[in-house]
Amino acid sequence: MNDISLSRAARLIDVEARFGAKNYKPLDVVLSRGEGVYVWDVDGRRYMDCLSAYSAVNQGHCHPRILAAMTEQAGRLTLTSRAFRNDQLAPFYEELCALTNSHKALPMNSGAEAVETALKVARKWGYEVKGVPAGQAEIIVVADNFHGRTVAIVGFSTDPQARGGFGPFAPGFHTVPYGDSVALEGTITPNTVAFLVEPIQGEAGVIIAPAGYLKRVRELCTAHNVILILDEIQTGLGRTGKLLAEEHEGIEADLTLVGKALSGGFYPVSAVLSNTEVMDVLHPGEHGSTFGGNPLACAVARMALKVLVEEGMVENAARVGARLQADLAGIPASTVKEVRGRGLMLAVELHADAGGARRVCEALRARGLLAKETHDHTIRIAPPLILTDAQADWIAEQFSAVLR
Repeated sequence: MNDISLSRAARLIDVEARFGAKNYKPLDVVLSRGEGVYVWDVDGRRYMDCLSAYSAVNQGHCHPRILAAMTEQAGRLTLTSRAFRNDQLAPFYEELCALTNSHKALPMNSGAEAVETALKVARKWGYEVKGVPAGQAEIIVVADNFHGRTVAIVGFSTDPQARGGFGPFAPGFHTVPYGDSVALEGTITPNTVAFLVEPIQGEAGVIIAPAGYLKRVRELCTAHNVILILDEIQTGLGRTGKLLAEEHEGIEADLTLVGKALSGGFYPVSAVLSNTEVMDVLHPGEHGSTFGGNPLACAVARMALKVLVEEGMVENAARVGARLQADLAGIPASTVKEVRGRGLMLAVELHADAGGARRVCEALRARGLLAKETHDHTIRIAPPLILTDAQADWIAEQFSAVLR
């Protein structure tokens, strides 16, 4: 690395610090190119990406088929708004619903928008179908959840950093421990319209609920006429070795939220998947988005789904993920408290006295591997789903070298 290259990276970091809001604390690597599982910085150094933009790049960076679909559509039509119809929305609906066994879909842009949409739909369903008195709808969430950054969403977060200083917050939300179906049952009232939960808690550190939890949750929601909302924005679209994480327990949600990898990292696209009874409470003028369902987004998402399925990425995530998890669990390191995960959604949690996960991420960066810490002591590992056996072994080798 020469001084000119260093000065370029340092200059970009300095400009970012001077002009940008300080709401992120990234690793000091300045990336300029990506392909497959790899990214390159402005100095030309290659790294393996083990974050995948928080699972938005499941298909790998700059997948050529998605790129071609985006380029072709961008040259024809990008945006009409939903004031008019476009020729990509109908096939997007049809293909997405067929793939996920859904009745209806509502396209939005970001994951947080999908969550907000689901909350609105659930409340409206509660009033118009379940018969909850006006203004009294209740939604149950879980502790340590992460569903986005809007005011409504951070209002029911239990993370002091996420919610501190942003109140007052909207009422109508109740919190129960994650993985505790008994607590859920005890919190449901006649005014409960929905239960919102992640199948695996990503931002909390890849926390997996006890076996049978989601199945029991489904039973409780059905018995009490409560909408089950599964936030699969991170866990969905192959990340856990199934197309949707709900498949691991053989259940179906009433509302399923997908995003991130729905576009393969090329464009912000999200969607609320639903059964007909719930989604049909919406009528023209009650909800929408200028960019939601635009033709460019739909064309990109259609191809992102095609490559995910046709190129066997879901099955690969299950197989290679099991291999990588076993390799990581076999590292004899006194600093490691636990290795956990499912598919290629993995985490290494360190003991509290091990010096912190940030230090490990910096050491991994020096070895050409990019990962990100969460909550001080946990390192998330989520490479693109095209990861090979050899690449998985290399990841384990780098962790072994650093953790030993």
